[in-house]
Amino acid sequence: MSIQVFGLPVSRGVAIGRAVLVASSRVDVAHYYIDDSRVPTEVDRLRQARDKVANELLTLKRELPSEAPAELPALLDVHLMLLHDDVLAEATKHWIEARHYNAEWALSAQLEVVARQFDEMDDDYLRERKADLEQVVERMLRALSKAGPLVPSTVGTTGDGAEPLVLVANDIAPADMLQFKGSVFSGFVTDVGGKTSHTAIVARSMDIPAVVGAREASRLIRQDDWVVIDGDAGVVVVDPSPIVLEEYRFRQRQSELERARLHRLRHTPSVTLDGEAVELLANIELPRDAQAALESGAVGIGLFRSEFLFMNRDGALPNEEEQFEAYRGVVETMHGLPVTIRTVDIGVDKPLDRLTIHELKHGQVLNPALGLRAIRWSLAEPAMFRQQLRAILRASAFGKVRLLLPMVAQLAEIRLAREALSRAKQQLSDAGIAFGEVELGAMIEIPAAVLILPSMLRYLDFVSIGTNDLIQYTLAIDRADEAVAPLYDPWHPAVLLLIARTIEIARQAGKHVSVCGEMAGDPAFTELLLAMGLRSFSMHPAQIASVKQRILRTEVNRLAAGLARTLQSEDPMQSWAAARESREPARDAGLEAP
Repeated sequence: MSIQVFGLPVSRGVAIGRAVLVASSRVDVAHYYIDDSRVPTEVDRLRQARDKVANELLTLKRELPSEAPAELPALLDVHLMLLHDDVLAEATKHWIEARHYNAEWALSAQLEVVARQFDEMDDDYLRERKADLEQVVERMLRALSKAGPLVPSTVGTTGDGAEPLVLVANDIAPADMLQFKGSVFSGFVTDVGGKTSHTAIVARSMDIPAVVGAREASRLIRQDDWVVIDGDAGVVVVDPSPIVLEEYRFRQRQSELERARLHRLRHTPSVTLDGEAVELLANIELPRDAQAALESGAVGIGLFRSEFLFMNRDGALPNEEEQFEAYRGVVETMHGLPVTIRTVDIGVDKPLDRLTIHELKHGQVLNPALGLRAIRWSLAEPAMFRQQLRAILRASAFGKVRLLLPMVAQLAEIRLAREALSRAKQQLSDAGIAFGEVELGAMIEIPAAVLILPSMLRYLDFVSIGTNDLIQYTLAIDRADEAVAPLYDPWHPAVLLLIARTIEIARQAGKHVSVCGEMAGDPAFTELLLAMGLRSFSMHPAQIASVKQRILRTEVNRLAAGLARTLQSEDPMQSWAAARESREPARDAGLEAP
């Protein structure tokens, strides 16, 4: 009898295979007391285990294949940082010396202490970092017990290909995810995790169908069960009936055909049926992502998140030369296409490593979403800010560069940023260093920015709407908080009105406007944003083809009446769906209808 398990869909597609169950991943821990003479020995065992795990992680990072997701090196750095954090290392040593616990017991005891502190945090990103800490501790416990890896290297890599496999686990560390490349694992499901967990991030970057947060999966799924992972709906079907299995296999084949068809669109001009040209840009996080953006058909970089140059550095900041080389690399890779570089946006979802477990433990992070982050932090660190501005200006000598300020809410912030930019130019000029001109823009992420947008545009060349934060700040919703996550609604009337108002004001002022949040890469919103007047979308490179397909099928002139009704409706999603159904089927430009 088949059963269904529900979780969070984090990576689209359908995976079908036999279950490889590794949900009971925590190593059995022996609990015993030691006498005084054994204390140095246990402390040394702990140190050796830490060094062994550190070497494993460094080796994995050093031997990453060229096709590995760009996020993996950063995630491995996070695990290395946690491994050497004093709150883990020194406090565990204290359990051995003060309580005379054996090393395994001391490590487990300290994990429980810190895990409770993570559970009590309000911020979803920081709360989900508990999973990273658990993965690090598990590696140390395995090193202490000399156990093998979580997923044996022979699993999923040496099979005869007769039956695909899906992985079922309590959680999967980024390092273990490396085994997916070239293996017969076609997808995975985990008991824990959220949309911003590292497991989810890597799954999306590797394009592996995945469901996380399926809490009962490890209890209900048995070894070698047939399992269907529906990464679109967040459903796991265990032991499906022949009819259900064949239905999902049909969907799987259709999905593969759809991906192949979309891939052929990557260099097709993005133009609507009635001749409206639409700019499709890419969001990137690391310099090497620029090549993937080009290969996806992007006509530029709409968002280069520079903060990843600042993270996982043991609290140190990148110097000007390092930043310049990174920015120049992206600009040169894009061969004259525009590159929008956002100044560092350290904050709620991207804390610096200096924000260690120790600092979190002592309550130094109250509410990072509303604190000293993004442009506020840059203006509070003028030397650091000017250094970044100089690096960006120098890179602009090699191509077209736009400078984007995150989380702007005050006119004073724009004025101060312009002054800092002028000082940076003067410093470069005095030093005889070449630089180019950059356009200056602001992220529209706060309702206050929308309300004063006409005044802001007098000082700006363009704006970019960050829908993720705009929704969060408009609705006061933490989307990763299970208690309120259903209230995180991109279709909320207030959200749509703010977006429509921003696009209208910017266009009336003759200023370029784009959307770079998740809504830009979701085909469900493509026509709506086009109806609002948007002609520039920026998204993950993997999403470009599906959005382009929707654009190629759209006739913008037919959308106006539906937009007016939708923006006035109490239920915009239903209203827009009804308006879309009432329109005559548009010509498909040689493509199948959606």
